Amino acid sequence: MPSNTIAEQLWCVVGARESYTRAAREGGWRGFTSSLDAVSAGDPALVARTLTRSFAQVVDAINDGVASVDQRWFIDLLEHETQHHGQLIRYLYGLDIPRPASWRERYALD
Repeated sequence: MPSNTIAEQLWCVVGARESYTRAAREGGWRGFTSSLDAVSAGDPALVARTLTRSFAQVVDAINDGVASVDQRWFIDLLEHETQHHGQLIRYLYGLDIPRPASWRERYALD
């Protein structure tokens, strides 16, 4: 099966952050939802704000001690996001789009 589009990848990253954090806070899986929809995923500024906000939700949950109660949701989230990160790197290579400097340094790309 082909990979999702870049917008769909980002939609899923946001949704995973929101859904896994909700599961950790509520003590169980409540389903997958994403506050980023297909239309808004085409707006780079909105995507950036939504990624920042969803990351802050994860950090807040960890700072609130939620991760010390049940780490599995955060480990699952880490695995999920890592897979998307790798897919996005492959997209950038495939489309000959320069990789961000921070990614080039961190992963020894290029």
